[in-house]
Amino acid sequence: MTDTKSDRTHLVVGGFPPGSSAGHDHDYARLRLLGLLARQDAPTSVANDFADVAKWLPLSRLLITYVAGPYPDAEQCRLIKSWLEAGGRWLALHGTSGGRAERVEGSRQRRTVKTEHHALLGSYFLTHPPIQKIRVDVERSDSPLTRGLGTSFDVEDEPYFIELQDPGSTRVLLTSDYGPGATSPAIGPLYEKDTSRRPDGKTRVLGYTRDVGRGGVAYFTLGHCHNPAIRSARAIDPTDTTPLTFRGSWETEAFVTLLRNAIAWGVER
Repeated sequence: MTDTKSDRTHLVVGGFPPGSSAGHDHDYARLRLLGLLARQDAPTSVANDFADVAKWLPLSRLLITYVAGPYPDAEQCRLIKSWLEAGGRWLALHGTSGGRAERVEGSRQRRTVKTEHHALLGSYFLTHPPIQKIRVDVERSDSPLTRGLGTSFDVEDEPYFIELQDPGSTRVLLTSDYGPGATSPAIGPLYEKDTSRRPDGKTRVLGYTRDVGRGGVAYFTLGHCHNPAIRSARAIDPTDTTPLTFRGSWETEAFVTLLRNAIAWGVER
């Protein structure tokens, strides 16, 4: 299915419902990613969701997703899996591990519904505490995706809790110990237990790769960004001191290096 001579990328950036920010500055993330792709001379098609993925994947070598809500349905997952098995690569960022959320009786929060795309991606989003400073530890410095990152780096971002779907087939690249203060009221009422913790009971996975046939997936939880219009639409939280315009990891050299490495991993073969 994949044209191995192609160097095209298909970029999916958007929220749900269509046109919604869903709490993220998708325009900013889209422009930053397009800028990095341009530096790689990678021709790129752009979409807000997965509706036309069947049109663009056969022409593409790399799929990049930065989404808050949109996710591939069962048929689209079958298509993406076939494309990956034929040699395609998928760089998934931030909210890609989320998806459809369901109401939970007695709670104002919603619970992520586990679907086929979590199995294909390799992780499932549970929740995240408020934005905080995070020390990211590089578990594997021998990976082309972590080249130049050293042994650790610092960012300010949302501390994601994700559940790995198949740890045995997952090569963990980035981890973090958020510390005892990183707790979420969603654990218990929404999710029976915190399945994001690693066997040591402290650290959590922030980035990994996994093979799918001749291709593969790379996922990184980092990358939250928002602007004043997005923040003003939320209920006021007096304890939230995050700036109205927040770029977080995007303003660090380490995250930009990670993205450059990941794009090269996807298109230069």
